[in-house]
Amino acid sequence: MRKLVILAFVGLAAQLVDGSLGMGYGVTSATLLVAGGLGPAAASAAIHFSEIATTLASGASHAALGNVDWGTVGILALPGFVGAFAGATLLVSVDASIAVPAVAVILLALGGYVTWRFLTLRHLRFEGRPSARFLAPVGLVAGALDSVGGGGWGPVGTTTMLSSGRLEPRKVVGSVDAAEFVVTLGASLGFLLALGREGIEWSAAAALLVGGVVAAPLAAVLVRFMPPRVLGVAAGGVIVLTNLRTLAVETGVSDLNLGLIAAVVFTLWVLWVSYAVKLEQAERAGSDDPRRQVRAHLPA
Repeated sequence: MRKLVILAFVGLAAQLVDGSLGMGYGVTSATLLVAGGLGPAAASAAIHFSEIATTLASGASHAALGNVDWGTVGILALPGFVGAFAGATLLVSVDASIAVPAVAVILLALGGYVTWRFLTLRHLRFEGRPSARFLAPVGLVAGALDSVGGGGWGPVGTTTMLSSGRLEPRKVVGSVDAAEFVVTLGASLGFLLALGREGIEWSAAAALLVGGVVAAPLAAVLVRFMPPRVLGVAAGGVIVLTNLRTLAVETGVSDLNLGLIAAVVFTLWVLWVSYAVKLEQAERAGSDDPRRQVRAHLPA
């Protein structure tokens, strides 16, 4: 019982991050479940069955607050479903660790780019949704990686869409979360066919579900009112931090060095977000060059 209560709180915290930044639910939950002794396939299956409810709640909350671009959802959802179903059916027989370092390097680079973009642009301009030729492959790859790793739809989908700079960050997050419901159905169907009902940890899925559903509306409210520049930098920093950790673990970095790396990156992330807040304040005050105004007030 105690384990299920802990899982419920994990689901709550993971969904709060995921619903606010467009990523984090699967990665956070998968890490805990695998550490607790579940195999990768069983952990990913439990996560995706819990996400049937959490993504529905999250997508509905984002839609109610105007955070969703339905054209983007329509393009992302079907390729995401196909990729997730394929990834789920393959995970039972494929070693997922082969792709982890390569994906982490790509996401680390994209996270750094997203952070740099939102910190250095003088004024943010959003030109509408990316093209279908851009979105469809993103949905396919993100859906497949989501099933294989227990989490990947948000990190790949949100990061890649933010890096395009076309869609407003809150609508990137809301659209990715709304499309994830369809992706989750594809993954869940694949796991059900590959593992059978007996191979799924239903109690773990239920505990994660309860916590996630509670957090979904609050996360959507945070996204609705969080300034675009701050949201973009916060998401980029999370991407950098999580993928640096992944690379460090995969390359055998010691726990001490891993802690030092995490502390340095987390400190930089806090500074980046603080700087983004100051840029946002300067831009709202009508500054022609927010960066110059903020730098002028920094300590020499």
